[in-house]
Amino acid sequence: MSTARSSIAPRDRLIVALDVPEADDARALVERIDDGASFYKIGMELCMAPGFFELLGWLRRADKKVFVDLKFFDIPETVARAVSRLSEQGAQFCTIHGNQSIMQAAAKAKSNGMKVLAVTALTSLDRGDLDDLGFACDVEALVLSRARRALAAGCDGVVSSGLEVAKLRLEAPQELICVTPGIRPVDNDVAAGMGDQKRVMTPTLALKAGADYLVVGRPIRDAQDPRAAALAIQTEIAGALAP
Repeated sequence: MSTARSSIAPRDRLIVALDVPEADDARALVERIDDGASFYKIGMELCMAPGFFELLGWLRRADKKVFVDLKFFDIPETVARAVSRLSEQGAQFCTIHGNQSIMQAAAKAKSNGMKVLAVTALTSLDRGDLDDLGFACDVEALVLSRARRALAAGCDGVVSSGLEVAKLRLEAPQELICVTPGIRPVDNDVAAGMGDQKRVMTPTLALKAGADYLVVGRPIRDAQDPRAAALAIQTEIAGALAP
């Protein structure tokens, strides 16, 4: 592992997805998790509710890192302006979609240390879904192609299923940030692929494959004790990183 990648604090590698309908619900969940996590993802559902940017500010004032997952996809100039404005809000990561010119515009517009991540292939997609979308290649080939184009465009990293990270690590520079969603603890009932995310992986396997950050939502949100669930994953992360 490169120096840049190994310098990530173990407890920052867990990103808790705040997949709840209201900003107040998100605050309540963060307070229940307490010291179990330091990094949170806020996405499209919360963006449609009042108080999205107030929540972002509240998280930053609480010394939490924030991943804004809105998958910007529009004409390059519009995406660039959105990324520039978001950079002013103190987010650590944001996601974009789209072609080379969109990725280049986003990469040029970022500031204040915010990292731009390109989406490769959603973890809800399988071979049949790619056929429906008109992609002749398999998922792995699509992910690798998207990662190459993202790096060439100046993006900092990608969002990729853990199932493709190992191959990606063989071809991409070690500085590439790999954020992996679809993470399920091994004792969770969706670890075998149940639910709407079809390409899932356990924390240990994802980290061993080369993931830098793990996005976990429902296994923490829906736990009877979200803090305990988060701390259990933190323990697994520490174990997976141990020499």
